[in-house]
Amino acid sequence: MSNKIITTKDGSHSILSEQFGVSYHSIHGALQETYHVFINAGFHFQVEKKNDISILEIGWGSGLNSLVTFLEQEKTTSNVQYTTVEAYPISIDIVKQLNYDASLDAPISLLELHQLEWNKFIPLSPTFQFKKLKKKFQEIEDKNQYDLIYFDAFAPNAQAEFWEAPFLEKMYAALQSDGTLVTYCAKGSFKRALKAVGFIIEALPGPPGKREMTRALKP
Repeated sequence: MSNKIITTKDGSHSILSEQFGVSYHSIHGALQETYHVFINAGFHFQVEKKNDISILEIGWGSGLNSLVTFLEQEKTTSNVQYTTVEAYPISIDIVKQLNYDASLDAPISLLELHQLEWNKFIPLSPTFQFKKLKKKFQEIEDKNQYDLIYFDAFAPNAQAEFWEAPFLEKMYAALQSDGTLVTYCAKGSFKRALKAVGFIIEALPGPPGKREMTRALKP
């Protein structure tokens, strides 16, 4: 099966996964969703608490979250170590069709990110270390390592196992104390699972087209 490009309501592209039957971003606006959920509710929230942060992204996908985080980090005095996990990278042909570079004035292109070597930290700047891990989410075994998790797996109706307690226990263990997990999902069963493994839940207003999103804090 192949993926195809779709245009979301804010004009930015997303990718439709024909394997899972879902899009990589909100159809109401891919770029809007990234800023609302991951940058404003996640990155800026955590940087206000701790200037130097380590980020884990669950689901690199198009690479949009990492590109925008790099841009936003450049506006701060923070140092960022960014690790993203993806078992099934999109093709370079799909990357070349995405229109994010036209909307973002970035010193590195999306294509350049996708062409970087896997499984090693690479400095995108003196204050931003970036690593892509090519492995399945289930293989994550990090303990007390990250300040912030971008939880951007496919929706529960497509990949239910990642939104349930056994996997969320891995995310709780991977976070340092006072760490934060942010995601677009606000499903009741997911929030109950987060609470069951020890997270404190914040229901926040969602991005355009979605009533709520979730921010979860590790005490």
